[in-house]
Amino acid sequence: MAGLQPRRRRDHRRCRDARLDLRLRRRARSGEGRRRRAGGGRPPGPVSDRPLVVWRDEHLAVVDKPAGLLVHPAPGNPGPSLVGELGDLLGGGEDPVRPGIVHRLDRDTSGLLVVARTAEAHKALSAMIADRQVTRQYSALVEGCPASRTGTIDAPLGRDHRAPERVVVGGRRPRPAITHFEVVERLAREALLRIRLETGRTHQIRAHLQAIGNPIVGDPQYGSGRRYGLDRQFLHSALLAFRHPFTGEALELRSGLPADLAAALESARRR
Repeated sequence: MAGLQPRRRRDHRRCRDARLDLRLRRRARSGEGRRRRAGGGRPPGPVSDRPLVVWRDEHLAVVDKPAGLLVHPAPGNPGPSLVGELGDLLGGGEDPVRPGIVHRLDRDTSGLLVVARTAEAHKALSAMIADRQVTRQYSALVEGCPASRTGTIDAPLGRDHRAPERVVVGGRRPRPAITHFEVVERLAREALLRIRLETGRTHQIRAHLQAIGNPIVGDPQYGSGRRYGLDRQFLHSALLAFRHPFTGEALELRSGLPADLAAALESARRR
């Protein structure tokens, strides 16, 4: 546990209530290489309960998942899923329950994810994600505000001994987890964050933000109450950027906030 203790240095500072090592880093310079922004600027998020295919070719697709939809069927929860909705669009992988799936979003998290259409694409995309070659950026509204404008939460996550459906810092069988954040807007009671995943553990963003004392608004499982009319956590996968594994084309896909999150943000701004 020694590695979780905060350290004070000239270029480092502690986030409020943190027992984690929050290494503050300068924001990476944007625009490294020229990326093709598929689909133009930032379109609004999905307005239906069905996934929207925003980009595809014969190898892969990028879809905008609405909140409330599972990525794939789960034990004890066989309800509607992205896999069921997309059907033959997906392909590849060894698990027949989740063909084409190379990363996931929680049921109540909306936004972009990339899926494979062939076995070759599944293998290539899985390797790219493991090698951290896919940029995954999220928008989140959190309670309070982190003490620093930018930061990195580097703290292993494992299953909570008391509640196995949750993950916590230093839980059972912890695995490395790294989350970068930037404060985009400070509000009266909350802050809007831009978040970038370096790893992709289950519930990583939700658990890491709770651990530094800033749980995501609307996420009772990780310490926040319902508010602003939301019936789910304020977390949206807003950007995916990667180089196409077969053509080499630089792709950047964006998704704006869905209507429920946009309305909640406006309500928070009016407080």
